[in-house]
Amino acid sequence: MSYLIPSEFVTKMVDAGESKIFMATKDTLIRAFMAGAILALAAVFAVTIAVQTGVFLLGAILFPVGFCMLYLMGFDLLTGVFVLCPLALLDKRPGVTVKGVLRNWGLVFLGNFAGALTVAFMMAFIFSYGFNTDPGAVAAKIATIGEARTLGYAEYGVAGWFTIFIRGMLCNWMVSLGVVGAMISTNVSGKVIAMWMPIFLFFYMGFEHSVVNMFLFPFGIIMGGEFSVMDYFIWNEIPTALGNLVGGLAFTGLTLYSTHVRTGAKRPVKAVA
Repeated sequence: MSYLIPSEFVTKMVDAGESKIFMATKDTLIRAFMAGAILALAAVFAVTIAVQTGVFLLGAILFPVGFCMLYLMGFDLLTGVFVLCPLALLDKRPGVTVKGVLRNWGLVFLGNFAGALTVAFMMAFIFSYGFNTDPGAVAAKIATIGEARTLGYAEYGVAGWFTIFIRGMLCNWMVSLGVVGAMISTNVSGKVIAMWMPIFLFFYMGFEHSVVNMFLFPFGIIMGGEFSVMDYFIWNEIPTALGNLVGGLAFTGLTLYSTHVRTGAKRPVKAVA
């Protein structure tokens, strides 16, 4: 796999975070738009497979196709920049500020949302032949997902809100490992294998991913799901995004940075055969 040791790929993580903070607004938005659109298509792909075969496991196994494609193309997800950009701030890279980190997060959020929303409208149009026919089983399934993951949580009040938050934490623990996976190998096959494993786990376990939800819930509303835009933001997108931030940064970004950069070995160590 042409594997890079942790001290090497964690340095690449910090470098990547720094470069994203200083990226031009246009480039940031375009890359984020494409990432949101591709991940949305992957979500449709996975749900379609699960509905048509009746085997959710098969949909989960194939969902990482979208994640691998977007990261191999250098596009950006909110869940990824949640982890990478703060590391450049912690490493005291010249010119990196809290304002710069927040700017990047805001632009990537907007780009991801625009991309996912565009695909939501496109798929809704396709499934319903221009909103002229019944959209079918796949669309109906996505609509029920939206209801279950908004009103279903709202039934439990504060406990439901924190349930989403924790599911968001667990999600980006895995997704951020996928982001790191793209950096631990220097060949495509190695990158894909390293990305595939944690993304498969998160999707099959039903954890909450803020960007996937940017497609699922607007699509569900368009298709007649019995929940509102406010239900979506309050009872899913907001706690999910906050959980993604905390989980990815705490479980992946800070642990790798603190042990392999901040307090790691200070001199070259010979590899043990």
